[in-house]
Amino acid sequence: MNIVFFSHQKGQVANIQVTRPRLFAVIAFFGVLIPGLFGFLGFQYAGHLLDEQNSPVSEALYHQVTSQKQHVDIALQDAENNLNALAMQMGKMHARVIRLDALGHRLTKMAGLDKGEFDFDNTPPLGGAVDVEQLENQSVPDFIAGLQELSEKLDDRSQQLSVLELMLMNRNLQKDVQPAGRPISKGWVSSHFGMRNDPFTGKREHHDGIDFAGKEGTDVKAVAAGVVTWASRRSGYGNLVEINHGNGYVTRYGHNKEILVKVGDKVEKAEVMAKMGSTGRSTGPHVHFEVVRNGRVVNPNRYIQAKR
Repeated sequence: MNIVFFSHQKGQVANIQVTRPRLFAVIAFFGVLIPGLFGFLGFQYAGHLLDEQNSPVSEALYHQVTSQKQHVDIALQDAENNLNALAMQMGKMHARVIRLDALGHRLTKMAGLDKGEFDFDNTPPLGGAVDVEQLENQSVPDFIAGLQELSEKLDDRSQQLSVLELMLMNRNLQKDVQPAGRPISKGWVSSHFGMRNDPFTGKREHHDGIDFAGKEGTDVKAVAAGVVTWASRRSGYGNLVEINHGNGYVTRYGHNKEILVKVGDKVEKAEVMAKMGSTGRSTGPHVHFEVVRNGRVVNPNRYIQAKR
């Protein structure tokens, strides 16, 4: 096939020879291109119309999802904060319980209570009938408030027990420094406090203490805790030990064979600090026991009969 083109301006003629295969190729090309172009334009136009129709719905769904995500994030953050608060509160309460247990053990021992009656290693026996269905659920803030209230009660009990411990310590301290009991474990009273006939002169004289006779070398014990203020020979007393117990109390132990302490030593109640002898103005092995109260010699009998 020949296609002839005429030009009016230049009066020229163009001749293009088109074969059958080329003609089919051109027709096929335009046959595909034109429908495709119209299809693409139609699709774009339809999409534009669809976007315009669904735009409000899409925005509403987007805002709803965003809002829900924010609420979930806030709930997760609140839960984490509550868990951290609970963990801190439980840690503080656990520390307080440990202190209370230790304090309870000390008080039980100090007060001489029966360990089986106050056993701080086990929970106290509790009970009572209750309908589980009637129990109300607690919210996390209410639960934290309950823990805080319990923590305050623990603090209050801890302070009260500490005051009680201090009172018991003072009581035990007063008990330890208060002269009580005999200065020896074995022996007998050979001379009482008061007027008597002097064993050397036979004259009536005042005896300022009580004599406990026994076997030479018998242990001589302190009748109360205190500090040694004399530990050597003294006229008439022989080897003398003198102990200051505070609160105006002083005790003396005379005629010892051997002294086991020195001045400045702190002695406990019932501690052995000398051995019985017969030094000084003595007729045989014994310990001369004196009690001085506020600078005046008093009858030791009331302290000897007192319970240790």
